[in-house]
Amino acid sequence: MADTKRIGSLDVFPLCLGGNVFGWTADRDGSFAVLDAYRAGGGNFLDTADGYSAWVPGNSGGESETIIGEWLASRRNRDEVIVATKVGAHPDRKGLAPDNIRAAADDSLRRLQSEYIDLYYTHFDDESVPVEDIIGAMDELKRSGKVREIAVSNISPERLEASLAASEKEGLAKYVAIQPHYNLVHRDDYEGARMDIAQRHGLAAVPYYALASGFLTGKYRPGEKVDSPRAQGAGKYLDSERGQKVLAALDAVATERDVPHATVALAWLAGRPTVAAPLASARTVEQLPALMRVADVTLTEDETRRLDEASA
Repeated sequence: MADTKRIGSLDVFPLCLGGNVFGWTADRDGSFAVLDAYRAGGGNFLDTADGYSAWVPGNSGGESETIIGEWLASRRNRDEVIVATKVGAHPDRKGLAPDNIRAAADDSLRRLQSEYIDLYYTHFDDESVPVEDIIGAMDELKRSGKVREIAVSNISPERLEASLAASEKEGLAKYVAIQPHYNLVHRDDYEGARMDIAQRHGLAAVPYYALASGFLTGKYRPGEKVDSPRAQGAGKYLDSERGQKVLAALDAVATERDVPHATVALAWLAGRPTVAAPLASARTVEQLPALMRVADVTLTEDETRRLDEASA
């Protein structure tokens, strides 16, 4: 297996496989095929959420966790895989009230067919709940053995700082990771206050939208139609000056390296301060190799500089 990265007490593969497509654009059999191929390539780090994929007509939320749980049970490999999931966005379990966190964790454990969650994120902050109450509930889950490590996703710098301070003051479980929206064409949200806090407190970053809804795979070009549910999200970057500059820099580095655009974009992220493992999903087995090659590609200073300048 490739060199692992450390998140709290967890050793993870340097690419986190996103489960948002399982039960959405990948059915059960397709999801199993992707999971098998990821595992066969040395991958061990899966990301899902209790709300995936409630946005799909006919779905109610929890479909991704259910598919992962069935795969874990059928492959009998639970102890070989690091499973991250999230609380707060399931239609029946909205928000971060302590009772809701406890109930949602039990729901996730049932769907995952597991006795524990390796990394448990608050999905979206709930500012109606004091950070002390959220941390208290997460600490309780960790002490009970239902959760191994806790983490945070979408949160303001102020609430993140307050959460970490509450953990230290009360001697409670502390966030070990942050999942920010972060990629070559979307840097401003994370670089700055959030990254500063992560560096000071030793939080590992697992960036989502690492490929900007597919834009950074290089398949989206002006005037070309791409048949993908994410085409609209990716298309918005085509119209920006930053998007065009990044695409040109990606073209150059990918051609010189003879590696896919996605590999270069993920390698850039993997080299950023605090980042442990970029997060990306694959709808098909064919999409997976370009993502997993990030484990073997380290950009040179010159390549990093060119991508930095293009995306600044």
